[in-house]
Amino acid sequence: MEKRQVVEAGPGIAGGFSDLFKHLNLKTASAGLVAAVFGCSGPALIVIGGANKAGLSNGQTVAWLFAIYFLGGLISLFLALRYKQPITGAYSIPGAALVAGSLATFSFDQAVGAFIMAGIIVFLLGISGLIGRVMRWLPMPIVMAMIAGALIRFATGAVSALGTAPIIAGSAILAFFISMRFLKSVPPVLAAFIVGLIAAFATGSIGGGSAEIAFVLPEFTAPTFTLDAFLAISVPLALLVIGAENAQATGVLMAEGYRPPVNMMTIISGIGGIVAGFLGGHNANIAGPMTAICSSEQAGEDKEGRYAATVVNGILFGAFGLVAGAAVPVVMSLPGALIGTVAGLAMIGVLLAAFQNAFGKSLGNQTGAFVALAVAMSNVSLLGISAPFWALVAGVAVSFIVERKALLVGEQQGSTAS
Repeated sequence: MEKRQVVEAGPGIAGGFSDLFKHLNLKTASAGLVAAVFGCSGPALIVIGGANKAGLSNGQTVAWLFAIYFLGGLISLFLALRYKQPITGAYSIPGAALVAGSLATFSFDQAVGAFIMAGIIVFLLGISGLIGRVMRWLPMPIVMAMIAGALIRFATGAVSALGTAPIIAGSAILAFFISMRFLKSVPPVLAAFIVGLIAAFATGSIGGGSAEIAFVLPEFTAPTFTLDAFLAISVPLALLVIGAENAQATGVLMAEGYRPPVNMMTIISGIGGIVAGFLGGHNANIAGPMTAICSSEQAGEDKEGRYAATVVNGILFGAFGLVAGAAVPVVMSLPGALIGTVAGLAMIGVLLAAFQNAFGKSLGNQTGAFVALAVAMSNVSLLGISAPFWALVAGVAVSFIVERKALLVGEQQGSTAS
């Protein structure tokens, strides 16, 4: 049996860069843009809101934004070019919500120490190869059902936007499907964004968002390491990064036919967590929803070239991090209905693939897959850990009870592949 490398080999950065420009086109650029707009809008408000509630200075808030966005952009560039896959970096959105709540109990210097410790946990799990073995063992239908359940909220969000902003959402949705049917040269997601933006201007909906943060230099905070913060922040944050963001991104890439480098994705997420912690940010890691956007058919029919969308996203993310104090109010001026609608439309291809791979074939583990779907859709949070992690746990547990034969077959296949 051939020994598997802990760090997966790839085409290399030079190879990814040399082929990049032939894959840069309107579709890859538009998918990268939509993913960046999504990541730089609503999620940024969670960080800013948590920082304001904790009484952080503008400099500390800018440092937090710089850490997660600039490093997230670097992760996108490194992994996309090294592996020629649309592996997109950002930060844990539920992790930001977890940290925002924890700042009511812990001082920011204790939280910064916890950020660093969380990164170390993720790094050690990645370098051990454990996460790669677990992902190879998990039954594919359960993983795909988790992806479907975790991402379905984006699709339903696009429908909900029709109720809150019918003109903006409706025009974007119509533009998407009309472009898909009649304008083959125009990416449907780009058509939806442009038409929705025009509708937002026409209805006077631009400028509704705000972010009270000045353009100031980052103010870095020296970490303090405590056991309480380790247990309350580091452990659940590390599990969120692995069990929510990385697991989502891995499943999405598998659904689109890629072979994601799970160990390297985990190692880079650990390094991103450590470095971001020293800069004052809670974690820079692989992003589930943005990987879904950049890996979908909206980024082009040629799967080999979709990594160019992640490169575009990485450049925009890095730039946003550099000028976060000035850029946040601009992005926040876009109506949430437009961002939610376009993000939901971009997820259609990924959701179709996830449902087909979860329930479309007689692969076994169907009951476990359904349980994983239901748990992921519930958006339940236990012990500070969000639904995607518990969806995998519940799906495997149910399969072990009622579909043990199919589960053991999957384990044997995973061992053979190793």
